[in-house]
Amino acid sequence: MTILTTQRLRLEPMTDAHADGLFAMNSDPEVMRYITGKADTRDDTLAMIERVKARWLEFGFSWWSFVELESEQIIGAGCIQHLGRDPANPLEIGWRLRQDKWGQGFASEAAEVMASFAFDTLKGDLLCAVCHQDNKGSAHVMKKLGMQYRGIERWYEMDTAVYDMTRAVWAARSDDDLHRDK
Repeated sequence: MTILTTQRLRLEPMTDAHADGLFAMNSDPEVMRYITGKADTRDDTLAMIERVKARWLEFGFSWWSFVELESEQIIGAGCIQHLGRDPANPLEIGWRLRQDKWGQGFASEAAEVMASFAFDTLKGDLLCAVCHQDNKGSAHVMKKLGMQYRGIERWYEMDTAVYDMTRAVWAARSDDDLHRDK
């Protein structure tokens, strides 16, 4: 199972040891507002961890817990998974953060390293992201990552805004970043 790191985060594959931190985040109705529309119970969070652990074993990727390096606290979670949880579909990237960490660039930081994993390690050809149509924060992260708006589609029992990016666009973006740094 792959641990990813950024300047401020360590992305660890979800385990039982993350239950308290994940439950603290998932039980916040504002965090879950655009995801399920209701706060998770502790049992919901424990069931999620079990599903995620099984997907790590089956696919070699799934959800990570975001551990802030400075505090060693879980401040978020994110994934690379199959869109709609169906291996016939392209890869999907997603994230959520504790409310006190919104607007500080953590989602974008994590999204960069997860997208790199999807394209460079998993060799995905297409990476999608979905969000509730009113979730302007997530849509902003998707655009900042370089994804393009595709339209409204039905995923996860709701009409969602869908964004995507091809591996070629990711590679060109990465090449642009390299040239800009020189």
